Amino acid sequence: MKKHLWVNVREKSLFVWRIPSFPALFLINFIFGLSSSFFAPFSSIFGIDEAGMSNIGFGVFMTIMAIGGVTISSYIAKRSDTRTSRKKLMIIAAAAGVIGYTLFAFLRNYLALSLTGFFILGTAGAAVPQLWAYARDALKQANIPTEQTPFIMNIFRMFFALSWTVGPALGSGLLLSVGFKGLFLSVAAGNLLALLTIVFLLKDVPRGQVSMKKAPAVGKYVKKIHIFAFLAAAFLLSTATSIHMLNMPQFVTKVLNGTEMDVGIIFSVPPMFEVPMMIIVGILATKMDNAKLILIGFATACSYFLLLSFVTEPWQIYPLQVLSAAQVSITGGIAISYFQDFIPEAQGTATTLYMNTTSIGSTLGYLLFGFISQVTNYGSLIIMYTVLAAVGLLLLVFFGKEKIKDSKASKTKVQNF
Repeated sequence: MKKHLWVNVREKSLFVWRIPSFPALFLINFIFGLSSSFFAPFSSIFGIDEAGMSNIGFGVFMTIMAIGGVTISSYIAKRSDTRTSRKKLMIIAAAAGVIGYTLFAFLRNYLALSLTGFFILGTAGAAVPQLWAYARDALKQANIPTEQTPFIMNIFRMFFALSWTVGPALGSGLLLSVGFKGLFLSVAAGNLLALLTIVFLLKDVPRGQVSMKKAPAVGKYVKKIHIFAFLAAAFLLSTATSIHMLNMPQFVTKVLNGTEMDVGIIFSVPPMFEVPMMIIVGILATKMDNAKLILIGFATACSYFLLLSFVTEPWQIYPLQVLSAAQVSITGGIAISYFQDFIPEAQGTATTLYMNTTSIGSTLGYLLFGFISQVTNYGSLIIMYTVLAAVGLLLLVFFGKEKIKDSKASKTKVQNF
């Protein structure tokens, strides 16, 4: 049985590499992931310790960046589904990343950083949603069976996770050796490499096959209770995750008395497990109800956050990161392709709606982290974001049942590649 599973995985994985544009898409996804893994784990250290922001000021700063990303990427999403090619928009977004992170290497003024974060990095934030939407368009062009999409998109997401296996540790090394100036210039260089890859290795998708004359009204979809519950749950989990992301470096260095290297290792452990887990989850997604898999992912996230509240030494977090990997393998992979199927006629709008929902959740998380960490300790924050994740899980349990039922009714027999 195990041998048969391995052969099946190997055959499917080899097939994915033969899909037009996907080798280049894998590379671009890896580059964007590596760039983000250099900055995200150390963002709170940059804002609070390097730029001298207060906890509240840092929360507002991250909120400004998130609002810029949501606003600008929403506009870009409409353009991508109606007029402008995704390739051109990805080029613009990657170029904005080069400029924005180069400025971050030298700027320390709060207003200058905020304006750069809102306008320039807000534009750069559209790159990943457009990349995912481009990948779905590429699958349609290649006539890949829709039931195989979750597996392929999880493989696609795996390359983003793969970059995080080395990114945070490498980022912590850069931070210790060349400081934030060198770290941000490295992120800018990564965006430049992505820009060149997009320009020379991707082709424009013919507008007639994937574009529309008018962007769809998403309101009619969001009004459906199971879809709204899914978005609300994703919003709450994103809020919890963003608080966790900002809180972890402070919790490790100031409560557990760890170092920046401990932080780098902690953020590097999950992706090592995410890579094989995403393959497994991708296969499971072609054989069972995706809604049930997402429920498992949310339950795993709640368990992970809860167990974090009991740690007393940095090393105790290392094994818990396996649970983090498990939940990300589900909620960071098939959840997007699962939601894209809600608006199949406009992949850019669907992808951006989902990612903007999680971005708004992150925005709330940034504000909560800034204000609450000002009046309480970093350990107490863990309990708070555990509760948020638990509420998201309950929303899926009680209001996602219609979708689970629909999934069972519509489940089709999986075909082999």
